[in-house]
Amino acid sequence: MRLMRAGFHLYIIGIIILTLGIALTIQSKLGASPFDSLLVGLHRTFGLTVGSWEIVVGLSMVLCNALAEKKRPEYYALLTSLITGLGIDAWLFLLKSWAVPVTWVGQTVYLGLGIVLIGLGVAVYLQSTFAPNPMDRSMLILSKITEWSMTYSRALISVVLVVLAYFFDGAIGIGTLLNALLSGVVISFFVPYVTKYKNLGQKQEKLAS
Repeated sequence: MRLMRAGFHLYIIGIIILTLGIALTIQSKLGASPFDSLLVGLHRTFGLTVGSWEIVVGLSMVLCNALAEKKRPEYYALLTSLITGLGIDAWLFLLKSWAVPVTWVGQTVYLGLGIVLIGLGVAVYLQSTFAPNPMDRSMLILSKITEWSMTYSRALISVVLVVLAYFFDGAIGIGTLLNALLSGVVISFFVPYVTKYKNLGQKQEKLAS
């Protein structure tokens, strides 16, 4: 039970870091990730908050994943979209109240810091299998159906998201390309350190029990 709580602890911390990174890339005005660009586009076109669209799109992906696998929907996965959506809205509200970059230097700092935090956040919350991410699940399903590598499957999903974001006036820019190119590198960089921290914590838990 204590180990499960530790996993949930990493899950929550990871999403908090992740959503701060997402909010920073959106506020940079230089372009967000393909998925987040679509969320911003839906917000601009139809209203609702960016976080609300995270939840709506997450639910849609859960249902599509279920149809593709011909299984019952993994509604548990919607929890990740719900918490992520709330986190994005909270951070966007706080950042707007605190500081909005008006120079290219500030925008670049926001974008760079955002990409790093997104990678760190994903590396942290992936250490917990508490709830799957609907988009990651879609990538795995597409890879299984097409027999493509996960890299190609993720690339195809990213292209589709960028096209949709373009039609909905999404937050597409140089940041979108940098997010797509660097996210995997940043995640891979942080994973060993986070894994080491998690294993150390588990050893301490066992010694204390």
